[in-house]
Amino acid sequence: MTVVRGYFQPKTASGASSLIPAPPWRYSGDLLTVEYRTDPARVRELLPEPLELADEDPGAVALIWADWQSCSGAGEELLDPVRAQYKEAFAVVRCGFRGRTYSRCVYIWVDKDFAIARGLHQGYPKKLGSIHQTRPHPYGPAPRIEAGARFGATLAAADRRLAQAVVTLREPSESGGFVNAHPMAHHRWLPSIETGKGLALDELIESGAASFEGGQPWLGDAELELFEAPTEELARLEVREPIAAYFRQVGVVWDGGRLLEVGTSGVSAE
Repeated sequence: MTVVRGYFQPKTASGASSLIPAPPWRYSGDLLTVEYRTDPARVRELLPEPLELADEDPGAVALIWADWQSCSGAGEELLDPVRAQYKEAFAVVRCGFRGRTYSRCVYIWVDKDFAIARGLHQGYPKKLGSIHQTRPHPYGPAPRIEAGARFGATLAAADRRLAQAVVTLREPSESGGFVNAHPMAHHRWLPSIETGKGLALDELIESGAASFEGGQPWLGDAELELFEAPTEELARLEVREPIAAYFRQVGVVWDGGRLLEVGTSGVSAE
């Protein structure tokens, strides 16, 4: 009997071609976060049942740029950087479920295929995009992590710019923001292979960091613009009121989640 191996497709006799390895997945990254308020109705339309708007500050949004190096438990990808380095930009809102507040990623773009595969597993709605952000450096013209430092960030997909920001650091902060500070409530969806049979996979899951470490967060001010595009809806989360911006360097380990509910979202497979 033929046995094929690998955590994810493609599965082969050796398993070496699998697009992603088994967790735990480890991350080191620079995070640039811009928080603002939008119309809560625009957040509500992105929350399938049984999720509800957060009780407090229901229109709060975080748009986050991240420059990552990631690897599996053994860390071998770090010595083959094309397998480790990627960038992403994602929009996070908050929601409520059974009396608890969760964070939820409603849009996300990445620039590597392995990051998309991890997102499918975790319930992140990942798409390909072009993401760039200013990197800090202690020498030369790059900004230091200090008061007055300025960082730029851009996001584009399908040749259209979707967002751009300039963040100016002001002072050390006690946190890196509040919108993305909860466990994630995500759905894992997969349409049935049979036409008209709905969803073959319909799970509401909770996940978060198995461990976290981070440097000193910095608080700042942001100039943020969102742009319309034919096949993207990020601009519907329009900026009504700025909240704050943050920069932080972090290390995270992800090692699975837990099932909250099955088959209750009522989401169409079309």
